[in-house]
Amino acid sequence: MNTTTTRGSLLAALACLLVGGSFTANSLLGDYPYAGGQFLRYALAFLLLVPFAGPGAWARLRTLGAGGWARLALLAAVGMVGFNLAVLAAERTAEPAVPGVFVGCAPVVVAVVVPLLDGRRPQRIVFFGALFVAVGAFTVQGWGRTDAAGIAFSVCALVGEVGFAVLAVPVLRPLGPRLLSTAVCGIAAVESALAGVLIDGAGWLRRPDAVETGALLWQAAVVTVVGFVCWYMGMQRIGAERATLFSGLIPVAAACTAPLVGTGSYGAAQAVGSALVCAGVAVGSGALPWRARRGRVPGGRQRASERSLEKV
Repeated sequence: MNTTTTRGSLLAALACLLVGGSFTANSLLGDYPYAGGQFLRYALAFLLLVPFAGPGAWARLRTLGAGGWARLALLAAVGMVGFNLAVLAAERTAEPAVPGVFVGCAPVVVAVVVPLLDGRRPQRIVFFGALFVAVGAFTVQGWGRTDAAGIAFSVCALVGEVGFAVLAVPVLRPLGPRLLSTAVCGIAAVESALAGVLIDGAGWLRRPDAVETGALLWQAAVVTVVGFVCWYMGMQRIGAERATLFSGLIPVAAACTAPLVGTGSYGAAQAVGSALVCAGVAVGSGALPWRARRGRVPGGRQRASERSLEKV
């Protein structure tokens, strides 16, 4: 792998490890209003990101036009607020492993959808790596009790995870990772407030206790600010297909951190699944030596795309 690919892979991996750790933080927010928690998380992240949005931020946002702003709103609604709401709704009638298994299939979907939208064929090596990642995620989490509603909401969570990557592709180039993260966090905060008023009424927001405050600060400052910027910087360098492979590290990180707060254990199944995820990431991302010989895209179109994105 070249320097750009290595950096992009490390950034995507770090982002997904942080998100996986946030699942443990979520377990500490079970009694806090969902929409209110999301509002606090994204609003604080927006305030922290604004100073780092870069020069000419407002001018770049104005160049998007109505279509670009609509895409940002859809990205925030589907990939952030909607994704979290779908997971919460799924877990009302299904064990947490069920939406986790569906979300673990996101690399497979992205490996097919993104190339087709770009007018090219999916890369076989990335697709096969994504299959390894999906199987590994399933092995880590297992399967649990569910019903039709749990499966339906789990599918919605999968759509949200895919949308978080796919919808960002056209706006990542003009905005860059920092401004894109800033914009979607601000929009997600507004959408969360609206959802809270509609769903929970007057009780949509309350003062969090000490434990909830710590969990929300972690999610806002570390998972959202650092995680989102790293994720989009990784996508900028290696593309959405290969970046999404690293989402398989999310259940691995969740399984590793759950014992720290007494909400899970790490055993043989988690170890085997973690190995499968790592193998899938290594194959699909090009970390294995033979990937560079056999998995190149004809004409170097993918490499050229990566170089052009790196200049943003």
